[in-house]
Amino acid sequence: MPSLYTFTDYSPDWPSEFAREAGRLQILLGDNLVTVHHVGSTSVPGLAAKPVIDLLPLVLSVTRVDASTALFQGAGYKAWGEYGLPGRRFFTKDCGEHRTHNIHIYQTGDPDVERHIAFCAYLRAHKDHCRDYENLKREVYSQYPADIAAYNAGKSTWIKRVEKLALAWYRQRDA
Repeated sequence: MPSLYTFTDYSPDWPSEFAREAGRLQILLGDNLVTVHHVGSTSVPGLAAKPVIDLLPLVLSVTRVDASTALFQGAGYKAWGEYGLPGRRFFTKDCGEHRTHNIHIYQTGDPDVERHIAFCAYLRAHKDHCRDYENLKREVYSQYPADIAAYNAGKSTWIKRVEKLALAWYRQRDA
């Protein structure tokens, strides 16, 4: 994985970058694709973040994704397999030494999908938590500007705590 990462204020270009990449994934996944969600910090308007677009395509069959790994690689993606999350197929796209996209492909019905979608929806709806998260991210980045693993670890406890709130809120919203 690229060792360099940056952190920046929210960019109004991120939604259109998501849409462009989602279009590329639509071509690669074809009739296996159900939908593509924009997740991660770049999906939350106003939230400062690493400028890496996270996409979560839902597919009918993750096995079909496995069979098309070479197609993804030919289109400039690096394949990481499940990369620590059972059921997920993780691909990345880089520009030089910088990551530009994370692709988290899940089969419809996978229980991890709800957690990704709920967390971002919660931050969009709860500006106080969004501000708290941004402040934490800025603080951790200032401590670890060259260590992405430490940056991620520094956010982990907060994310796990708020993720529980987000899931409860998300499920209640749909009840």
